[in-house]
Amino acid sequence: MRSLRLMLPVVLLSFSAAAFAQSDAHRSFDTLKTLAGSWEGTVTTLPQQAAAQDKSVQISLRATSMGNALMHEMKMEGRPDDPITMLYLDSDRLLLTHYCDAGNRPRMVGTMTPDGKRVEFEFLDVAGGTQHGHMHHAVFTVVDANHHTEDWTYMMPGDKPVTAHFDLQRAK
Repeated sequence: MRSLRLMLPVVLLSFSAAAFAQSDAHRSFDTLKTLAGSWEGTVTTLPQQAAAQDKSVQISLRATSMGNALMHEMKMEGRPDDPITMLYLDSDRLLLTHYCDAGNRPRMVGTMTPDGKRVEFEFLDVAGGTQHGHMHHAVFTVVDANHHTEDWTYMMPGDKPVTAHFDLQRAK
């Protein structure tokens, strides 16, 4: 009986930690869902990539599947494709799956910064080949209700990162 009394606080702390992690993932997802709508802006790259540098972009974010997923679709001037990214909750984790024009599907795990304005996604794994590179990192920063930025890091073959910074305003 005494060992049961000693274990009870540990069990309760474990449940509290799991509840906090889940609420953090839900809070991050809810923050991203406030970005639902149409966005427009420009992209800059580092190092500079002629195919993308200073191009105009349109991004659509749409809550779908009864609010259980957020679909991100990007169209860039001069590009025939429109990569799709799905953001969703998986138990106590916020996940991102990017359906890349490189022919693969990297997944990333998101966490929110303490100020509640940034959700940062770290690489988890990738399905499909990586011989052409893969998306490796993403950051969504909410500036205000009508302005946000996105930073996407693409890992080129040979582990050479290219970061694309999107400065976006809500379309009128």
